[in-house]
Parts: sequence; C-alpha cells; structure tokens
Amino acid sequence: MESMLNKLKNTVTKVTADVTSAVMGNPVTREFEVGKHIASGGPGLCWRIYNGTKKSTKQEVAVFVFDKKMIDKYQKFDKDQIIDSLKKGVQQLTRLRHPRLLTVQHPLEESRDCLAFCTEPVFASLSNVLGQWDNLPSPVPKDIKEYKLYDVETKYGLLQISEGLSFLHSGVKMVHGNLCPENIILNKSGAWKIMGFDFSISSTNPSDAEPKYTCKEWEPNLPPLCLPNPEYLAPEYILSVSCESASDMYSLGVVMHAVFNEGKPVFQVNKHDIFKSFSRQLDQLSSMSPTVLGKIPEEVREHAKMLLSVTPNVRPDADQITKIPFFDDVGAVTLQYFDSLFQRDNLQKSQFYKGLPKVLPKLPKRVVVYRILPALTSEFVNPDMVPFVLPNVLLIAEECTKEEYVRLIMPDLSPVFKLQEPVQILLIFLQKMDLLLTKTPPEDIKNSVLPMVYRAVEAPSIQIQELCLNIIPSFANLIDYPSMKNSLIPRIKSACLQTSSLAAVCCSSNVRVNSLVCLGKILEYLDKWFVIDEILPFLQQIPSREPAVLMGILGIYKCTFSHKKLGIPKEHLATKSLPHLVSLSIDNNLNLNQFNSFMVVIREMLNRMEAEHKTKLEQLHAMQEQQRSLNISNPLNQSEEIKSPPSSGNQVRGWEAALTDWNKKVSLTLEEKQRLAKEQEQAAKLRSQQPLAPQAVKATKDLTSSLFNSMTAIDNLSLGNTVRPAPVPGPTMPAFPSATPVVGSMGPPVPNGFNPTLGFQTGGMGMGMRPSGPNLYSGMAATTSTPNFGALAHNQGPTGSMSKAPDMSALDNLFTPSKPKVPLNQMGPKAPPGNGGPWLSQFGATQSPQTQMQNLPVGMGGASSGFGMQANPFFSPQNFSQPAAAPAMNQAGVKHSASANNDLKDLFG
Repeated sequence: MESMLNKLKNTVTKVTADVTSAVMGNPVTREFEVGKHIASGGPGLCWRIYNGTKKSTKQEVAVFVFDKKMIDKYQKFDKDQIIDSLKKGVQQLTRLRHPRLLTVQHPLEESRDCLAFCTEPVFASLSNVLGQWDNLPSPVPKDIKEYKLYDVETKYGLLQISEGLSFLHSGVKMVHGNLCPENIILNKSGAWKIMGFDFSISSTNPSDAEPKYTCKEWEPNLPPLCLPNPEYLAPEYILSVSCESASDMYSLGVVMHAVFNEGKPVFQVNKHDIFKSFSRQLDQLSSMSPTVLGKIPEEVREHAKMLLSVTPNVRPDADQITKIPFFDDVGAVTLQYFDSLFQRDNLQKSQFYKGLPKVLPKLPKRVVVYRILPALTSEFVNPDMVPFVLPNVLLIAEECTKEEYVRLIMPDLSPVFKLQEPVQILLIFLQKMDLLLTKTPPEDIKNSVLPMVYRAVEAPSIQIQELCLNIIPSFANLIDYPSMKNSLIPRIKSACLQTSSLAAVCCSSNVRVNSLVCLGKILEYLDKWFVIDEILPFLQQIPSREPAVLMGILGIYKCTFSHKKLGIPKEHLATKSLPHLVSLSIDNNLNLNQFNSFMVVIREMLNRMEAEHKTKLEQLHAMQEQQRSLNISNPLNQSEEIKSPPSSGNQVRGWEAALTDWNKKVSLTLEEKQRLAKEQEQAAKLRSQQPLAPQAVKATKDLTSSLFNSMTAIDNLSLGNTVRPAPVPGPTMPAFPSATPVVGSMGPPVPNGFNPTLGFQTGGMGMGMRPSGPNLYSGMAATTSTPNFGALAHNQGPTGSMSKAPDMSALDNLFTPSKPKVPLNQMGPKAPPGNGGPWLSQFGATQSPQTQMQNLPVGMGGASSGFGMQANPFFSPQNFSQPAAAPAMNQAGVKHSASANNDLKDLFG
C-alpha cells in the first residue's frame, strides 16, 4: 500500500514539475496565472488544458499548453510539421470570431519547451466527456469521470455545432476538415464550441457563389498529429481526394452517432491500411443496417442516415439541419434564445423572462445553474430589466445549495440589494425574504439584506410600506435580536407615527394599522422589559383615533398582557396601562362590539391586578401579625427573667446596647466617640468579672452616671444643640418593672400605666411623645432619636418599706426643650404631695392608660411603626380621646382630643 502511495505521489510530483518547467518560460505566464490541469483537447488530445486567471483583472481563463516533449520521439522534420500544423490551427481559430467557435483570449505563444494560448474558461472536450481520457491528469477528475450528458444538452450541443458549421460554410467559405469530439470543447457554462482548425481548407474562390476547395492527398507516413482523424472523415476525402462543405456534414453525422453511442464512431478504421478500410466502409454505408443507428433518437435517426450518405449531394447542409424538428425542444429553444439575447430589445426580453419560470422546472439543474443563470445575472447591469430577471434568479436560488448560492449567485445579487428603482425590486425581494435570510451569510445579511428591509419600511410608497409590514412577521424569527431591537423596531414605530397630508389620511391609517399588527405579531421575539419600556409607552404617542388603530393598540396590550413570556406588572397596569385603555375605551368612534372588547381586556387586567395585590397584602399582613406576636411575647419572657434584682452586668449591657443604637442614629464628634469608646471598654471589663466584686458595683454606678451624662449631651445635639441642665444622678431602676406592682411611699401598688404585662424595652427602639417646641414638630409624635430611659428604675429597699423617693426632676430636662420651658410634670395631672416627681407620677393610681398615653414620653419597642397594638393610634384611634376632666394641653403640645378625633375621621373616613 505504501509503495502505491509513493508511486502516486511521485507521479503527481512529476506531472506538476513537468508543467511548471514547460510553461514557466512561456510568455503567456507574464499575464496569466496557470492553475491545475483539468482536461485535454485538440487533435489527438495533444493540448493539455489548465485553468488560470488573468493577473491584471483576475478574469478566469483556460490555458492550452502543448508540451514539445511529447514529440521528442519524432525526427526534426516531423517535429516541425507537427508544430506548424498546431500553430496553423490556433492562428486560424484566433482570427475567427463566432459564438459557436472557441473564443481566444490570448494568442499563441511559443517558447523552447511548449506552445500555449488562452481561451474562455473551459470544462473539458467532448471526447473527455464521452470517455476518452488521454492526456488527462491522474487520477481523472471526478467531475469529468461522472459527467453525463442530458438530452437537452445533447440536442442543443448538436444544434450549436450545426450553427458553427453554417457560419464556416456560408460566412467564411471554409471547410473544417477535422470535425470530431476531440475538437469540440465544452466551455464552463456547457456550451459546445468548435476548435482544431489545423486541417481547415478555405475556398479558392470565396467571392463566387459556389466555393471550391482543394484537398491534400492522404499521406499515411506522416505522424498522426499531422493528419485528421480518419474515423470522422468523409469517404470522398480518402477515396477521391476531394472535399466540400458536405464533407463536414458527414463528420457531423458520425459525431451524432458517437454522442448517442458512448463516443464510438460508426466504423473502426485500420490506419495502417486506410484505403482498404474506407472501401469496405463505402459498401457498408450503401447498405446500412438499421441497427447501426439504433441508439440515435427516432426523431433525428432519418437525418443522421442522410448525413452518413455516400453521396455528398444527399447530405443536408448546416442550415437545413438547424431547422429539423428534433431541435424544436423547449429546452433547446430556451437555451438558443439566451444565446441570442444580445440581439433582442427590452420588450422582447421582458416577454421572454415573464414566461421563463414555467420552463425552468423542466430543465436539469446543471443546465439552469451553469447555462441560464450567467445569462440572467448579466442583465443586472440594466436596471429596467431587473424586475423581470430577478424572480427567475431567486427561483434558481431556491434549487441551489447554500454553497452554490454563495459562490454563484450572491456576488451578482449584492449590487441589486442597493437598487431603489424600480420599486418592484423591493417587492420581489420582500416576497423572497425567507430565502435570502436562510441562504445568505450573516455578514451579507447585516450589510445588504437588512438595510434593504429598512429602506422598504421607510419607502415613500405606501404600498411598499404595507407589503413590508405584512411580510416582516413571516421572517422575524430569522432576524438577530440586536438588529430587530435597534434598527427594525424604531423604523416601524416611526412609520406608525408619521403624519401625512389630508389626501393620504386613509393610506396613513392603513400604515398605522399594519405597523401595529406587525408589532403585535413580533412581540414574542422581543424581551419583556423592552416591550414594557419601549412598545407600551409608544402606544400612548399614537395620535390617530380611528377605530382600527384603537383596536390595534388594544391588541398589543392584550398580547403583551396574556403572553406567558411577557406579561405586564401590576404597577404598570395600575399607573399606565389601565388609565390609557380606559381613556381609549370611551372614544366616540368605537362601536358597541369594539367597546365590549376594550372592557373585556380592562376587566381581565383589573382582576389580575386585584388578585396579585390582594395576595401580596395577605402575605404582608401575616408577616406583621407574626412579628407582633413575637414582640408581645418577648417582654413577658423578659419580665419573668428579671423578677430577681438585676445584676450590675445586666445594667451595663442594657446601657451598652442603648448607647450603641444611639451612636447609629446620632452623628457624634470625634471627642465624643473617643469618650464613649472608653466607657464601652470599661463596661466590657466589668462584665467579664464574675462574680462582680463590691468595687465593680460602685464602678457600675459611676459608669451609669457617666453614660447618663453622655446621653444627655447627645440628646442636646439631636434637639438643636440646646444646652440643658445635667441630670442629677440618682439610684438606679431595673431595666423592666417586675411583675409585682411598684411600691411607693403612697402605700397601695399602682400599675405601670399601659398594661400590667408590658414594660419599657431597652435598645433604643421606642418612640417618644413630647410637646412640640421651636425645634420640634407638632401633632403626633414620630420616631425620634431620644433614648429610652426605661432602664432607669428604683433600687428596691427592704420589703414593705421604701426610702425617700429620688429626685427625678432632672429627667424633665431630657424630655422638654429649652424653649418653651414647660416641665414635664405640668403636662399631666399633678401627683399628690410626697410623690417623687413627675417621673414617678406616671405610675399614679388616678391616671388611666389613655391619659398617660397622651402625657408621657413612651418607649414601646417591637412593632415596625414604633407602637405596640394598644399604643399605636392607627390601630386604636380611640386612644386619642381623653376624659373631659383632663386638663387641656398647651398650644405647643399635642392637639386636643376633639381635634385629634377630627383628624382621624378625615384620615380614616
């Protein structure tokens, strides 16, 4: 296996090296790049055919190369004759110009190693296609090996050769002299072209009506390349040394037989005894068996038999052959018409292109792609013909693979995308937009296809706008999201908002309706928040109030609201969507059914908004109830824990917590922060000592006094920096009152003024009520930065007795601003003589909880609003009422109960 691969590699390398060395010195290489070896042709298939390109224009060409090494075995005389014969053929071909003759792009050039010339792009010779693979690269190219001629190609190919012979015989007065498959070339589009004029004979009297041709006698000793192919020569050429135009027609008959018989001629000729072979052939032609022409189609079989007649006068001439019914096939006629398009005017072309879509499906794909498509795309240079040509090109594109579309169609189609006139071009493209977006590469879609769609949306023609808006939803899924969001949607919105003259109001309304319908259909391809932020607000900008426009707006709202992917938040429903829809629903232009449609959507939105918000409130209410239950249970648990006298450590922790929370609420100076930090550090040291020593108790008292002073200073800062007297240090009180009533000098125990089970909480989370002053608000108290001093309580003495009540007058300064200076004890009923001051008077037996609620600074923690259930006036509005006997508060304090009740009535209805 390895030896075979090496052999193949060496062969390919040798061939490449030979070609390079043969062509390298030829002047043709100065202007043309020589590519790979693709085919062979000419007399004896001696010309190697390479593909190539012109360096200056990048135009594709075929390079014919004859390597002189092929004739090294001959003598110099024979070599010279072969070279002269080949040169003659190429020079004659270069002089002749006709669509049925191979077109020469660059004349013959000779170098020491080869002959070379360039022609139009070539696929292969007819001989290669029919199975003759001499002088082809190894391995044989797959496209040649698998090439099969279609009937339409065969018919039209024979017709093209007949037309070429007609040109030679009638126009140039020339006999080809060697018409055979080797000298028939298939160009890249599949057209059959004649070459190989090495043995052509021109008329000796070209001006006369009856031309005369002189023929050379057959010389069997000459090299084969110096002689025509005897298997395709007419008998008179050999036997009577005469030739005429009918001799070429005999050759055409043999070519026709070979085409339908896999490249085999009618008779095999013994080249060593050619005269005897032709004599025997003459007898066989006189009594030809029907089986000889059995594979030739019946429509042309009789004409083929006439072409192979022994008598030249019986053979039809080239003009007669072109008119036989065999060539009236619709495919052949279509291809023939394409070859003569340059002779037609625009009206004739347009009529032909209109009927072409009916013919294209009947033709083989190879014929359509390589023969018809190039002819169609060549018409793109004529804008007036583009609307007639473009539908056929797009019809061909549907049958092409994506690779074929990109390679064969897209390069010619790109300039057409930019054409704006005639307007039919846009309409045709829009109708085939799914095809374009499917097969066009993404970069070309972005640069060519989508800009054309944008131009259509903005087109001055309303018909084009409407068609574009109707077609866009059908291919919206193929447009990338950024292009749709940033380019397409803004243009649709602009088309919907555009104003028109009074004469075009109806058309403008249609554009608005189509714009809304288009938006509604492509909503599913958009993002939810883009719709909410861009589409829904845009609906409120539409100035038109025609019923169709209003129903289009309703449709977009309904689609957005009901779509699973989109949806409208309840906040948007409440503040924007519903107000807009309600205002539109009462428009006088709507009929009953349209109004009912609006109301159905409005009710659906209301029901969903109600359900969602109700669910949210229920959840919030449940959370609040749970929080309140926790806040109520906490004081109970804490009161049970402090039935025994609190330790100094608990007091320190309570002060520390209150102070920490206070620091969070009030902005302190650097010196105050340093002092508080030192006090917290001392508190931490005291707490770490277990058990507390008597010295710790004294330190705790000192620390308490120091903290008290600090808080007073902070309170002054929060109340407008008003200087207040420092509080007089007194005995401490427990953080929470015990469950047992407080015993004072009055005798009977009294409740705490709110609820027997509730006490003041520490931590600074309470609220205070105080008279309003110059620096305070009036009315109901809100959460302030006043610290909670519920932690201050009496040190209980021995059971059944109490020392003299401490002087709590200093506390009045904490809860009363400096101006007006109203003591706290003047805000409520005066206590009996002997009371310990207004601070202890809040526990008097003569006060009700409601009265105390109005007169005292309250620190209730727990509820999110700063009140407990009993203390929050928005839960118990009756708390604002007080007995008639209670003294009225000053005008700077809390409002009278009647005024408060009136306010609440206004608030709660």
